Parts: sequence; structure tokens; C-alpha cells
Amino acid sequence: MSILNTFDPNSVGLSSNTIFGLPFTEEDALLCLLPVPWEVSVSYREGAARGPENIFKASMQVDLYDPDVTDAWQKGIYMVPIDKTLRKKSDFLRQCAELIIAHLCEGGNVEDNVQLNGKLNEVNEGCQFMNDWVYNHTKKLLAKGKRVGLIGGDHSTPLGYLRALSEQHESFGILQIDAHADLRVAYEGFNYSHASVMYNVLQEIPQMKKLVQVGIRDYCDDELILIQQNPQRISTFFDKNIKEQQFEGITWREQCLQIIDELPQKVYISFDIDGLDPKLCPNTGTPVPGGFEVEQIYYLFKLLKQSGKEIIGFDLNEVSCGEHMEDGIDAIVGARVLYKMCNWLLA
Repeated sequence: MSILNTFDPNSVGLSSNTIFGLPFTEEDALLCLLPVPWEVSVSYREGAARGPENIFKASMQVDLYDPDVTDAWQKGIYMVPIDKTLRKKSDFLRQCAELIIAHLCEGGNVEDNVQLNGKLNEVNEGCQFMNDWVYNHTKKLLAKGKRVGLIGGDHSTPLGYLRALSEQHESFGILQIDAHADLRVAYEGFNYSHASVMYNVLQEIPQMKKLVQVGIRDYCDDELILIQQNPQRISTFFDKNIKEQQFEGITWREQCLQIIDELPQKVYISFDIDGLDPKLCPNTGTPVPGGFEVEQIYYLFKLLKQSGKEIIGFDLNEVSCGEHMEDGIDAIVGARVLYKMCNWLLA
């Protein structure tokens, strides 16, 4: 008997099932979600490491009917259990990183401090461990024929997954929804900082042919220079320019088509929740005024799929709920964004 024969999609979501209350196991599901509870290098506010578990809880309130991709969930969505050992490692190394960041903010030099220099090495080694952990887990899932979505954690988490994908795809692009460019070089001394993930992708993954950034509105001079000097590999649609064009009569549809035109045939989506208007993610690590409504991003995804381009994977990261889930709607928004991304990957 099919597991769907006894499953009622209109009933209450059962937390004893997997994410969204679905009845699938890893074996049954075409799409597997890998949670990565990691936030060692966050620059401002914490909480992203608890993003996967908060999204899981909120997902029980998501109705399964999706007017864009009807019944895609029937192909199977499963969330791998959260690795509590990895989360504990993140918590410990986060304490080390906080000492380093505090020292830097006071004008100190980490290299001149033997104790902090040792902690910096420990943090960098730990982040390399996380990258390898993600790589190994996603590689195994891909080898089983699964489609994979990654749930962060901070934005440093998908690098290992992108490495695994690069072994299956000779050429692909990244559609990055984000408030930040994430093109800094070893920000705050952390080789694999959340603020350095796209720089590291450019350096380490030659199969990634084109990075298309959308909604960027917080960046430094060095990042802008890197963007300007690499037009063949980076195309950035700044939030300021998007908004000003709209004020002057350019439609979001026209802008979406321009964005999609910059992407190659195979596309990976990297979605930092702070790409949205911060009213929708008030507890995210580094909120920035501006950004998108959820419906705008859904529309972009819809046009991307209609263009005939192939979505090969995704990550969703930086969903933080603060100290208590009731402090904001972050997990609710995150769960719904995740469900939409799952459906388009399954479509």
C-alpha cells in the first residue's frame, strides 16, 4: 500500500512525521532537506543555528496546496534529522568567534594575541570541518539520486554542497537572493565567514560559471570592485537600482526576465532570508532596510522555471527567530519560502 493512501493532506500536520507533516522517509522521498545548524562566524545577531528546528516546527502550519506547483509534494520531501553534535560544535566555536570579534571591534590585532590567534585557528579548522561534513552528506544523497535542499544556519553553510554539485554538473550558475554581496575575503579573519561564501565559491568552484545577485544593498568598496572587475562571472542587480527603475516605470516582470537572462541553463538558488524586507525576517542576523516582498521572489522563481532553465538545488539560510519564536514571523516566513523552493525543485 502506498504511504499516500492513508495520508490526509487536509488534516493537521503531524510533528511525528517529517517536515510539513509529510509521511515520507528518506528512502521514499525524491527531495531530501539537509539541516546545517551552524552560525560560528555571524557578525551581529545569533539564532541562525536554530533556524532548521524552528522552520520544522513552523512547517506544520503550512497548507500543502500550492497553486503554482500543484501536488509536487507527492514526489516526497524528507528532512534529515538535525545533527546535535554539529550544533554543539557550532555553539562552542561561536563563543571563540565572539571573543575575536569583540577584540577587533575594540581596535585590537588578533595576530598579536597568542590566545586569540589560537582560537582563530580553531574556528577556521572547525569551519573547514563543517564544509567537509556538508560535502560528504550531500554527496551521499546525490549519489542515491536524491534532489537536495540545504537549510542553514548562516550563509557559510552551502559551500560544501556546491562542491558536491560541481562533481555532477560541469557548468551551472547561482541565483543569489540577498541583502549582502558576501564577497569579502576572509571577513574578520574567518576563512569561511558567512560574509565570504560567494568569494569562496568563485575561488574554489570553477564549474560555477555565473553568479547573479539580486537585492544587494549592503556591501563594501572591495566587493564593488570585485563585481566591476568580473562582469563575465558576476552580475549584480542592486536593490537601489531595482527600486529606482520601478519608480521610473520598469516592471518587475521586465527586471525578472533580465535577471534570468544572465543565468546559464542550470541554476542553483541561494536564498539568504535577509534579501526580503526585514519586516518579514525581523530577527535575521544582519537585517537591512529595503528588500523584497515574498510574492516578488515567488514570481521570479516562477518565471525562472517557465524559461526552461533547470533548478539543480538550493539553500535557505539566516532564518533566526531571536530568543523566542513568538518574537517574530521569521520561522513562519522561512517555512513557506522553503516549501515553495521545494516545490519548484520537484516540478
